This record gives sequence, structure tokens and C-alpha cells, in this order.
Amino acid sequence: MQRRAPPSPVAALAVAALGAFPVAAATLCLPACKPVTPPGTFPAPDAWGPLDGPGGPVAAFAAADLFQACAYLTGGPEDQDHHNFVTMWNGWLVLPWAPEWSNGGLSLFDVSDPCNPVVHGEGFAPLMRETHEMGFSTLGGDWAAVDALLGVQFWDLSDPAAPVAVANLDLPGVFYPDAYARAVESVFWQGPYLYASGADNGVYIIDARDPTAPVLAGQYTFDPPLRVGAFEVVGNLAMATTMEGSRVVLVDLSDPLLPEPLPGGTFDVHDAAGDARSYYFATIADHYAVFTRNGSGGGPVIYDLSDPSAPAFVADYFQPDGDGGYPYLHEQFLFAGDSNFAAVYDLADPSAPLELGRALLQGDMDTAVPVGNVLVLSVDDGAAPGQSSAVIPWARDPDVRGPRVGFAWPRDGATFQALTTRVGIVFDEMVESRSVFAGSLRVAKADGTPVAGWFNAQEAIVNFTPAAPLARDTTYVVRVMAGGIVDFNGNPTDETFELRFSTGAEVEGL
Repeated sequence: MQRRAPPSPVAALAVAALGAFPVAAATLCLPACKPVTPPGTFPAPDAWGPLDGPGGPVAAFAAADLFQACAYLTGGPEDQDHHNFVTMWNGWLVLPWAPEWSNGGLSLFDVSDPCNPVVHGEGFAPLMRETHEMGFSTLGGDWAAVDALLGVQFWDLSDPAAPVAVANLDLPGVFYPDAYARAVESVFWQGPYLYASGADNGVYIIDARDPTAPVLAGQYTFDPPLRVGAFEVVGNLAMATTMEGSRVVLVDLSDPLLPEPLPGGTFDVHDAAGDARSYYFATIADHYAVFTRNGSGGGPVIYDLSDPSAPAFVADYFQPDGDGGYPYLHEQFLFAGDSNFAAVYDLADPSAPLELGRALLQGDMDTAVPVGNVLVLSVDDGAAPGQSSAVIPWARDPDVRGPRVGFAWPRDGATFQALTTRVGIVFDEMVESRSVFAGSLRVAKADGTPVAGWFNAQEAIVNFTPAAPLARDTTYVVRVMAGGIVDFNGNPTDETFELRFSTGAEVEGL
């Protein structure tokens, strides 16, 4: 039995017979919200640019350069050498810098020459705390969401040279210094809603249509309790993962305000011997869920999510000197922090991961984020002064291959989909969120009429949220267009991907 906190008055007004989208969600900021597709012709797949920044690394390296730090990234003057997740946005590398106890900020860097990074902009926010994921939105502007001391924090990125925190939303039950049991651990943005993983407090659902005035729309807790570390959303599917436990709950999110555990989707992560294993964090990329083992050694554990009602063990790689961190995928390569080191694995044969090399940095090395042919290795405790994030080449040549679709939800041919259905696409590497728009990710009725909506991209996951409920008994066609969505280095998708689903009993064209 799952428990839900009473929704806010805004959310209570939102729940209508057609589903959970507020009536206002379809009208509040149209046509001002961008990018939205009006009825008519789709834009060209590559008509989304240009980026504000120069994009990802273009340098080549000698073999002797690999797995050696060539530069360090530091934040503003308030930086206390506690770093975690980094990402690319709008052509800039975004570095959140914040310890668990707040006093952090964002810095944006030009990393086109990765061993000579240049600061482009930065901002300080006293209530920002350690950030494990970042959510982005273009609803009426350019926004980012991060963890805050007592909830979540929203940043205005409209001027990348001067990012500024514009709002904090304190959430009920959050209490610092209880950093594992009663804190916000990560955020995920999909359409009008931001999902905040609240550890023992479950998942907070935030109405973030106006990031300057966010509103709590609901709260969901799991029974039996799950200490939620991440809640990643792919269309109507979500994966709730814990911290330092073995349980995973896949969630039916057909109603974005009312999560329901997916039948067959609750499982314990186990190793090759079939023993349940505690993990520290997890991610979705390609068609995999990747977990980082902790408490009894480290190393990644990989599951196949192709059938969410029956997740299947693929492989593990035991690291006796590791203790779990954060995993990321880049094409066929897996990057995982393991507290004492970070390792890169080749998944050319996913059933037999091959360790390619290790990167080292003083401190608690939990995070190794791939950015083209370099990784950014970060430590969140015990760093040498000014060396809490390092740029480390891991491959000799710049990245030249574009992202490829590994998983999508709804499935191709799915029927009886909710009128509140969102479309999720998972790539095999992280993508540039600015490239996800109406021309590169096209959603239309079977007769070709475009569907208006909003786009989000977070790491390797892309989502489309219709601006109004879908029509009954109607087939919809989703196309990821060749030459549209790009990775951090500007490499576009090389082939078109298509799926069809229906809100009724039949799918036209199949």
C-alpha cells in the first residue's frame, strides 16, 4: 500500500477527469512556453541552435596523457572543495560546487580546450547543498534545479555569464544535518513537474511551471519504506532507487501526480552469484539500469530494463577496493566512481565488462562524468585545496559519434495509454538539452498533426510532455529525427527512430 500526502490546493484543482494535468498546464504559458509545436509543419531537425557556448572538448591526446589530470576546476571564492556531479548545458560545462551543509554555487566553463578551461560565469547561493543530479527546463525561460538545504533550489540561466538562484522551496520533513534520511538527494524535471528524491520522505512532486514560485503538488512514500536516492523518469515510467540498500522500485507514472508501483518491477539488485547487494546510486542509460555496489566492495552491476515488468541481470564487475559512487554511460563505455578511484569499463560485450583504466584524485572519489574524450573526476570530501574536480583524458581522439536510442516508453505498439501520457527516450550517452525540441523529437497524431508540448533532457534521458491531454482512441507517432539531437560534442543522431502508440485499442500503421 502506498501513501500519498494531500495535494496542495493548486494540485487539488488540477486533477480532472481526463487525468492529472492541471487545466492550467495546457494554457498557463502557451504560446510563451518554448519550444512548443503549433499545428503545422515541424521545424528542421537541426534548427535548434546555435549554442551560447563552444561545446565539448575538441582536443586529441597522446597515450601517455590518458588517465592523468591535465586541469582542475574550481568554483567561486566561496568554494569549499566539495564537488559532485557536472554536466554540459548550452555549450558550457556546468559545475555545481557545494558541501552537504550548503554555501554553494554554479560555475560555467568553456572546456573546448579541456586542459585549459576558462570560467564563463558563476553565481553563489547560501542555501544550495551537494548536488547529485541537475534538472533543466525551458518553460518560459532557461532554468536549472538543484538540491537545497531544506528542499530544492531554482536557478535562472538566461544569462550564462551570470547564473542566479531565484527561488528556494522548503519541503515538509526535510531536516539537515540528517543528510541521508531526511534530505533531498536528487531532482528530475519532466514538463511542469519536478520530482525531488527525499530519502525516507519519499518523492516530492513540485509544480514548477513558474520556477520563481514553485509549489508542492504532492508527496509519495513507499510501503515498505524506500530511502529514495534517485527518481528518474522516462515517459510514464520511473525508477526509484535507494541509497545503501538493494531494493529498486519501477513505477507506473501514467498519472504524473499519482505514482503506482509497476507490477513485476520491484526487485533486489544481485550479483552474478545471485546474492543481494547494496548499492550507492544508480542511473538509466541506453536500455540499462546501472548500480554501483557498496558496503562489500564496489564495482558496477548492470540490469536490462527492456521489459520493465521483468528487469534482468546482465553482469557485474567486482572491485574489492571500491565502495560505490555514481555511474554514467557514454556509448559503449561505463564510468563509475568507487570512493577510492574511478574506473572506465568497456561494455562492447555487456555480459563481460572490461576495465580499461583508473583515474585517481585525493579525497572521496564518487563522481566521474564523461564529457567527450575527457572525464571530470570530482571528490566531495577530503580534496586537496583547489583540486576537488579534475579534467582527465580517457580517450585519445575527440568524440565523433552521435547518440543512439536504446530504450523508449511507451513501447512501440502500446495501446490503452493514458491521456496524460508523456514520451520518454533514453540514449546511450548524455545529450545537449538545447537540441531537444519540436524538430528533433517529433510527436504527432497518425494523420501528421503535430502535438504541442514541452521538452526536457537530463543526462541520457529525453522527455516530451503534451501541453494538454491526448485525444481518446487516437494513434500517435513519435520520431527521433536523424541529424537533430546532439551529444556534448555536437555529434547528431545518425538515423531516425520511430514508435507508435495509441490511447485506444488499436495502433494505426502497425
